[in-house]
Amino acid sequence: MQSLFLLCGLLCDEAVWADVAARLVDVAEVRIVSFPGCTTIGDMACNVLDSAPPTFALAGHSMGGRVALEVWRRAPQRVTGLGLLNTGVHPARAAEHDSRGALVQLARSRGMTALARQWLPPMMGAAPARIAEVMPVLEVMVESATTESFAGQVNALLQRPDARSVLPTIDVPTVLLSGANDTWSSLAQHVDMQRHVANAALVEIVGAGHMAPIERPEPVARALRRWLAAIG
Repeated sequence: MQSLFLLCGLLCDEAVWADVAARLVDVAEVRIVSFPGCTTIGDMACNVLDSAPPTFALAGHSMGGRVALEVWRRAPQRVTGLGLLNTGVHPARAAEHDSRGALVQLARSRGMTALARQWLPPMMGAAPARIAEVMPVLEVMVESATTESFAGQVNALLQRPDARSVLPTIDVPTVLLSGANDTWSSLAQHVDMQRHVANAALVEIVGAGHMAPIERPEPVARALRRWLAAIG
């Protein structure tokens, strides 16, 4: 059975991937990896490689997609397939330092609950009823993290490597997935990434935003199941 690592995004933990993972346990040995305490994308990639079997499939959400690309850069011979969800490849732009820095300051001055209430809603793109269902889960997830862990992960994102040159080197089955309503890592961004990865599949998740794996776990799991079948 294929070994599948699901990598978490900024401040995310197993909750974001849990419903998707449950739908894939019959076709893969699934492990969800989060990154508390890490301060660079490189450290995150090392954590994955140190804990993974000799070969494995890899899907990363948001920041986790950046980590997946860095894992591929460092050890492509170990990766049997890549899934890149709600993510991107460009280095941080100047405005991002200001916007992310403001969120870190908010967390430090007013706490993680205040951060959750400001940071989470703009990322959501599901129907209101679904947002109401998952928002308490996401709020608990953010509130359980420490301010310093958040600051460390933000540092990792602000110092992230430019991954554009990695895309043409990918020669394993690859799926690119984005929520139709994702305003953080848009579908158009994934379309552009697809142009640089040979034979990559592109999947649009209708009724989802940046948190597609928890907003719409069923279609996300279907897309990953097709991808895993292509890996063989």
